[in-house]
Amino acid sequence: MLDKFFEKNRKYSSPLIRWGVGIVFFLFGIDQVRRPGAWEAYFPSALPFGMDLGRAIFLNGLFDLAIGALLLIGFLTRLVALIGALHLVGVIYYLGYGDIAIRDFGLLFGALAVFFYGADWLCLDRKIWKRASYDFERSEI
Repeated sequence: MLDKFFEKNRKYSSPLIRWGVGIVFFLFGIDQVRRPGAWEAYFPSALPFGMDLGRAIFLNGLFDLAIGALLLIGFLTRLVALIGALHLVGVIYYLGYGDIAIRDFGLLFGALAVFFYGADWLCLDRKIWKRASYDFERSEI
């Protein structure tokens, strides 16, 4: 009985991971734009081009908002997921091992899963280009 339930609903796994990663990026972006002071400890003290720390946090917040929004609607899904994953690699490298890095490590693997899968059946990409990156009906798994 559970096998039928899982088989019937397996098509939701890819949109759920995409939405989960997208929501986290989106909420991080909102928080960085609204409360930049809360994020100062997570940014390097020496920024390139003499950039002000507050401006760097604000711009990073906009960047995270964009990644989150694009993942939520599924536009340029594979590219955005790769950019998000690379961004997380930089964050993990800078912050080093700790509780934040553990969370970001999970997000990194979620973003990589979205990258490898590509556009799922609920992505705007699929509606625009009329195809999915992967079709369960033609799967040989």
